[in-house]
Amino acid sequence: MNIFDFTVQTSQGEQKPLAAYRGQVLLIVNTATKCGFATQFDELQKLYETYKDQGFAVLGFPCNQFRDQEPVKDGEMEQACKINFGVTFPLFAKIDVNGTDASPLYKHLKKEASGLFGSSIKWNFTKFLVDREGHIVKRFSPATKPLKFENRIQKLVGKPAVTR
Repeated sequence: MNIFDFTVQTSQGEQKPLAAYRGQVLLIVNTATKCGFATQFDELQKLYETYKDQGFAVLGFPCNQFRDQEPVKDGEMEQACKINFGVTFPLFAKIDVNGTDASPLYKHLKKEASGLFGSSIKWNFTKFLVDREGHIVKRFSPATKPLKFENRIQKLVGKPAVTR
């Protein structure tokens, strides 16, 4: 099983199979507009703009599980990200990343790439880099700024998808 086997909800309430991203390098991030790490939106957007034509996408999953840092509704959150941070990469419906109501996608991500303190997500802006085949390459902590691992993205987008 890989991330392309999951379906997620868009911020408009529609179901979107992640299979639509098959063959792309992905950076999956749990986001929050009121988080101290929200300045990372700028670097995430820069990476998206730089590599999207090479088969790269950032997928943002807003989460309100950490000190109420994403209190607004999905549509308002998406507007706030566009206006305040210039975000044009896909943002999905708000999810839980921990606990019994955690999104199935995040249960999978945590199982496949546990972090320093175990499998739970400790804060917003935890990042998962996924290759073109849907396998998790690396998990990055919230404190790791996206441009710090741009070289990893460059290597992955330089590799064509494996056809089977």
